[in-house]
Amino acid sequence: MRDMLWRLPAHEQAAAVRDGAVTAAELVDGHLERIAEVNPAVNAVTQLLAGQARADAAETDRRRAAGGTLGPLAGVPFTVKETTGIEGVPTTFGAARFRDFTARADAPPVARLRAAGAIPIGHTNMPTLILAGIHTRSELFGDTANPWSGAVTPGGTSGGDAAAVASGMAPIGLGNDSGGSVRIPASFCGVAGLKPTYGRYAADHRIGPDDPSLAAQELVVDGPLARTVGDLRLVHEVLAGADPRDPRAVPVPPYGEPLPGPLRVAVVADPGGHGVHPAVRGAVEDAADALRDAGYEVCEVPDVPRLDDALEVYARMTLTEFAVSWPVVKPLLGEGGQRYIEQGMARSGPVELAEYLRLTGVRLGIRRDWAAFLDAFPLVLGPVFTDPPFVPGDEMRDAESSLRVQRAMRLCTATSFVGVPAVAVPTGVTGGLPYGVQLIGRAYREDLCLDAAQEVERRLGVLTPIDPHS
Repeated sequence: MRDMLWRLPAHEQAAAVRDGAVTAAELVDGHLERIAEVNPAVNAVTQLLAGQARADAAETDRRRAAGGTLGPLAGVPFTVKETTGIEGVPTTFGAARFRDFTARADAPPVARLRAAGAIPIGHTNMPTLILAGIHTRSELFGDTANPWSGAVTPGGTSGGDAAAVASGMAPIGLGNDSGGSVRIPASFCGVAGLKPTYGRYAADHRIGPDDPSLAAQELVVDGPLARTVGDLRLVHEVLAGADPRDPRAVPVPPYGEPLPGPLRVAVVADPGGHGVHPAVRGAVEDAADALRDAGYEVCEVPDVPRLDDALEVYARMTLTEFAVSWPVVKPLLGEGGQRYIEQGMARSGPVELAEYLRLTGVRLGIRRDWAAFLDAFPLVLGPVFTDPPFVPGDEMRDAESSLRVQRAMRLCTATSFVGVPAVAVPTGVTGGLPYGVQLIGRAYREDLCLDAAQEVERRLGVLTPIDPHS
C-alpha cells in the first residue's frame, strides 16, 4: 500500500495516520520514494529533508501510540519554497549568495503547518531571488520542468511547489504570491492554489534582519498549493489567524457569515479587453457553466474596476522601490534575470518621491472601487493567465515577449495590488496541457472563493497527480 499513499489527498493521508491505518513513517517513506522516482525528471525539490522528515514521522507515531491527540495534518508531507525559512535549513532564494543562509527558526506558516502535524519534506525551486522571470529557473538549482510537458514552463515563482504537488512528491506546497506566483504555476501544472487576503496569514519575508519596504510588505502573501480544493481549505484553516511574529496578521475567523443566496458571480473572460486565447476563454466558460449548475447567479460584466490603473501603479510603485537595491541585486540575477527586470524598468521606470506618494493615494482609490464592485458581486470569475503556458524563459527573450507575458497575468497582478483573495482551480486539459481559472472574492472571504472553486472541481474533476512527461 505504501507505494500508493502519495496519490491520496492530504486530508485522507492525515485521516489514515490518525486512524492507525498507516503510520506517519510509512507515509513519509512513500513520498520519499516518489521523490526519488520523479524528481530527477522534474527538478522541483531542491533540498531534500529525508532524515528530519523521518524523525518527525517517528515522533508522530510515538505520540499516537501513547494516546496523544494528532493534528488535522498528522504526518502529511509538505514542500516549502526556497524563500521561506525551515529551521536549520538554508533559505537560499535560489542564489549562490545565500547558499549558507541557514534559518534560525521556522517561518510562521511553516510553524503553523508543523503544529497541525504536517512534516516539511523539502525546499522547492523558484526563479533566482523571485525576480529572475516567471519561469522557475534558479542560479543554484537550474530549471524546473512542467510535469505535463517539457515544452512549456511550470510557471512561477512558486513553480517548484506546483510541479512537486502535481507529480505526487507532496500533497501540499507552501508558496507565495505577489502578482500570480501561486496561481500561475497552479494553473500551468493542473493543481489548485490559494492567494489569501493581505494580512490573513502570518509571514516573514525578511532577508537578514531588515524588513522589506512598503510594496513588498503589502503585496507578497504566502499561500498553499494542493491537488484538491478540500486540501486548500484544510490548510487555510491551519494558517489563518494573528501571530505576534507578524503585526500585519489579523484575528479574522477563517469563515465569514453566510451571505444570502444565490451569490452573484461577475464573469470577466478578457480583463481590460487586451485579448484572451480561445482555450482560456473556454476554461472560463466551462467554470461559469459549473457555477450556474451549482446555483450561483452568473453575470457577464464588461470588466473589473480600473484594471489598467492598477497595473500601472503596481509597476511604478514596485519598480521605484526596487530601483534603490538594483545595483546590489543586479549581479545576483544573471543575464536573463537582469534583462527581464530592465525590460520592466524601461516600460514603467522608477518615479520621484512626490509621485510615489501620490500613487499610494491612487492605490487606496482603486481598492475602494474594488470594494464597491465586490459588494455588488461577492465573487469574480476570470482567467489566471490569458495565454496558454509559454516556452521556458520566453518572458525575458525580448521586450515584446516580456510585455506579452505581463499582460497575460494582468488579473493576477491587479488582484494582488488590491489585496483580495483568489483561488486558482483547474478546469480541464486542452491540447495535452491543463487550464484553469480563478475565483476572486471580498477581503477575508477566502471561504467564498473556496466554496465556488469546490463546485467547479466537483463538476470538472481533479487532474493530478500525474507521472512526469517522458
